[in-house]
Amino acid sequence: MGVLKKFEQRLEGLVNGTFAKVFKSEVQPVEIAGALQRECDNNATIWNRDRTVVPNDFIVELSTPDFERLSPYSGQLGDELAGMVRDYAKQQRYTFMGPIKVHLEKADDLDTGLYRVRSRTLASSSSQQGAPGVGAAPAAPAGRPGGYGYPPAASPAGAPPMPAAPPPGGRPGGYGYPPAASAQRPPAAPAAGGRTRHWIEINGTRHQISRPTLVLGRSTDADVRIDDPGVSRRHCEIRTGTPSTIQDLGSTNGIVVDGQHTTRATLRDGSRIVVGSTTVIYRQAEG
Repeated sequence: MGVLKKFEQRLEGLVNGTFAKVFKSEVQPVEIAGALQRECDNNATIWNRDRTVVPNDFIVELSTPDFERLSPYSGQLGDELAGMVRDYAKQQRYTFMGPIKVHLEKADDLDTGLYRVRSRTLASSSSQQGAPGVGAAPAAPAGRPGGYGYPPAASPAGAPPMPAAPPPGGRPGGYGYPPAASAQRPPAAPAAGGRTRHWIEINGTRHQISRPTLVLGRSTDADVRIDDPGVSRRHCEIRTGTPSTIQDLGSTNGIVVDGQHTTRATLRDGSRIVVGSTTVIYRQAEG
């Protein structure tokens, strides 16, 4: 079972208790969890063959209405999200410089349902007592603290020097930017004459895309039917190509692609599409 699915199930177990109101917000906790995973991947820095460092301090900026709904539960929700990050890091063999913390903040420039994530690497004076299998890097010497989106100022003894800024052409992760390729798994170059396969994953079920277009919706006439009251009869359409795209078909609730409300967006392998309360993962691979 995937890390996000386990996280979602833990929260669902509390839906009739403390977290009942959380699920009434426009921004769903599982969306934030997915954004934190991407933030780790986008800002992963390889120090050596056995150590890849990712941020450990995260700020989730929310619109005023979403912040007001979620803030009463920010402590417990932050702990759950930090646990999800720890589980994901264990799975990806990532390393932290200090304790994992997730904070919620209000951003006046965001509309309801939109959010963005910022992160930084903060060194701890003691070794990180993370989950088994997730190594902790030694604390960095005193110096300029790492800023949001940047690696720590100093490297542990014996480790190669860390870059002062993202590599040329690199873009910071977070709201408004597409997910970057994971530092653990750089994308392979397409094979000459290779054929690209496209598919989507919904609740662990794979749906192959064998035609140039795929319509998602609640109607039985849709290519992939999604039984969700928040999904319109013909909600959106995926078009495969170079690049692949998704188009809203005039749905009632719209679509969210990689954390951003939109009517049309470019899709990349791993793009997260939210329709109603359902998350759809877009996948593509050569061969």
